[in-house]
Amino acid sequence: MKEKIVVLGSNGQIGTELVSMLRKIYSVDAVVACDIRRPDYDIKNSGPFEFVNVLDKEMLLNIFNKHKPTQVYLLAALLSATGEQNPKLAWDLNMNGLLNVLDFALQFKTAKFYWPSSIAVFGPHSPKDVTPQYCIMDPNTVYGTSKLAGERWCEYYYLKYGLDIRSIRYPGLISWRAAPGGGTTDYAIHIFHDALKKAGYESFLSAETELPMMYMDDAIRGTIELMDAPASQISVRSSYNFAGISFTPVELATEIKKHIPNFELTFSKGDPRQQIAGGWPKSIDDSIAREDWGWKPEFDLAKITADMLNNLKR
Repeated sequence: MKEKIVVLGSNGQIGTELVSMLRKIYSVDAVVACDIRRPDYDIKNSGPFEFVNVLDKEMLLNIFNKHKPTQVYLLAALLSATGEQNPKLAWDLNMNGLLNVLDFALQFKTAKFYWPSSIAVFGPHSPKDVTPQYCIMDPNTVYGTSKLAGERWCEYYYLKYGLDIRSIRYPGLISWRAAPGGGTTDYAIHIFHDALKKAGYESFLSAETELPMMYMDDAIRGTIELMDAPASQISVRSSYNFAGISFTPVELATEIKKHIPNFELTFSKGDPRQQIAGGWPKSIDDSIAREDWGWKPEFDLAKITADMLNNLKR
């Protein structure tokens, strides 16, 4: 069967790079980018684009009728820090958007469905070190709460209706290609921009705040590897733990100083994102993903830092 892939929320940090990679793999015309905003990046000229609001069922129906997708990636969401500024909108978009697309995927017999979760599903009482796949999950943000509820819905649609749903709990993602999307971990993108512009960065996270992070190249590769894996190898239908590396702002700054010796890191106090980060894990146990579909990251901190700085300089 010829693949037809619809990516909803294609303008975001993940979507811009995912669309580009999928078009390299499947061809330009096979991948339809969809978003509520006109794209600002390369995808606007590299293949089909549709305006879609995932809360508008008529718009979604038109997309499914027109393209009859064999795969759907639903990436549209409000992230952690942005979501706290408008919690009811974040819940509406993150939750009802998911349910709308799940129903159309069922109706049109979509072969595979992808929806991203996040480490934000964990909370203050979750284990902080090597957080396991299954543990206490008490998120303290509307973003995390919506992702945890979404995981339960995804598993429900798999068990109840047989929809082939696949999901990953992303850690913080680092990329030079697209702007940050409003997440708490986005400091690890801003710091590179400020390092090159003014040889300094004021961190809203404390020096000792350690968080799981991943380079976008690894995240995109891992996502596609999960979608390519035989259904028989997928044992988790809620969302897989997914890990790259963990570091603190100080450890990242130390690595940057190897390239920019006069770089200085300072810290602000009282930022609400510090409280959000304080409820999240320091490191993630992704052994089930490694066992089920062979996941393995390629980028360590040194490699991430060098690649970020080299590309941003260009």
